[in-house]
Amino acid sequence: MALYDLNGKVALVTGGARGIGFATAKALIERGASVVISDLDEATVTASAAQLHDTRALGLAADVTDRAAMQRVVATAVERFGGLDVVVANAGIASRGATFRAMSTESFERVIDVNLMGVVRTVDAALPQIVARRGHVVVIASVYAFVNGLGASPYAMAKAGVEQFGRALRAELTPHGASASVAYFGFIDTAMVHQALDQDPLSDALMNVVPKPLRKRLPPQLAGEAIVAGIQKRAPRIIRPKRWTAVSLLRGVLNPLTDRFMEQDTATAALVRSFDERAGEEQPTTA
Repeated sequence: MALYDLNGKVALVTGGARGIGFATAKALIERGASVVISDLDEATVTASAAQLHDTRALGLAADVTDRAAMQRVVATAVERFGGLDVVVANAGIASRGATFRAMSTESFERVIDVNLMGVVRTVDAALPQIVARRGHVVVIASVYAFVNGLGASPYAMAKAGVEQFGRALRAELTPHGASASVAYFGFIDTAMVHQALDQDPLSDALMNVVPKPLRKRLPPQLAGEAIVAGIQKRAPRIIRPKRWTAVSLLRGVLNPLTDRFMEQDTATAALVRSFDERAGEEQPTTA
C-alpha cells in the first residue's frame, strides 16, 4: 500500500505547544505539511509555532472542552491554509493519584472532559474537512485504555473511551476514503508525567505495581515520529514503547490475572490506603 503523502497537507494538532503534540507537529512539518497547533496559553502556543516554521505553522489558543473554540480553530486553519487533511487529538491532562472515593469531583470531571470529550469535540469540528479531503484522524489513547486504572480511574476511563471512539471512527470513515488511528502510549517523558507522577511522593509505590520491563520511558520525539509514521501508513493502531503491544494483544488473558493480583497483593493494598487518605487534599490537574 502506498504511503499517505503528507507533503502539502494541512494538519491540526491539539496540545501542540509542547511534549508529544509539539514533537508530532515538528515531524509533520519535516514531511512538508502545514500545521496548526492549539493549546491553552496564547503566548506559549504562538512561540511554539514560531519554532516550527515561519510560514507553515500557526499557533492558536483554544480549550478543547469548548466546542465553539474548536470550530473556530478549524475555520481558521481552513482560511489560512485552504483546508484540513489531518487532525491529531492529543490534548490531555492528568490528576494526582487518588482513589475514586478520595478524588475531588472537580478533578475527576475535568479529566474526563478534557481527555475524552475534548477529543470528541476536536474530531467533531474537523470531521467535515477530513471526510471531504479523504484525510486521517489520530486520537491519543494510552496503555491505561487496557490496564487497571488504580489511582487514576478518570484517566483510564477517558482513554478507554477514546480507544472505542477511534475504533468506531475508523470503521465509519473507511467508506469515505478517510481513516483513523488510535495511539497508545506508555510512559513518555513529558511535563504531564513529571507533574502527575514524578512529583508525587507515592510515585515509587505506584510504579512498583507496573512490571519493570514496562516502565521504560521514551522521549516525546519518538512518540511524535510514531504518530506521523502511523498517519503515513493509515495504521489502525500506534503503540509505543512497542513492548506494550503484547500486553494489548493479551489483555483478555492478562487483565483478570492482574486484577486478581491487585486484590491480593499487600503492597497494592497499602498504596490504596495511602490514596484513600488524600480525601480533602488539594488535587489540581496538570496544565
